[in-house]
Amino acid sequence: MVVHPTGPGSCRVTVVGDLDVVSAPDVREALKAAVSAHDRVEVDCGRLTFCDCTGLSALLAAARAAKAAGSELRLCVVPHALARLLRLTHAGSAFTIDQPDVR
Repeated sequence: MVVHPTGPGSCRVTVVGDLDVVSAPDVREALKAAVSAHDRVEVDCGRLTFCDCTGLSALLAAARAAKAAGSELRLCVVPHALARLLRLTHAGSAFTIDQPDVR
């Protein structure tokens, strides 16, 4: 996972590989810190290869933290598998989703 600023008050968090029971706590903390420090946070999911329910929980926690902080959280380059998971769980409405991955 990489966090880099994209402008005043904004950053991009790139999630790489699996977002699962092993990596979700780190992602949860990184996103929590990002939304508390920035007005706009983009989560780049383009290199995400897998997301389980623990990973989904981390993303949902970040969405709740962003809402509480008055920040904007956006998912970008969402792979088909994650888009499907969001649809099946009815969790997609918790996020603004940009740039769906067309692979």
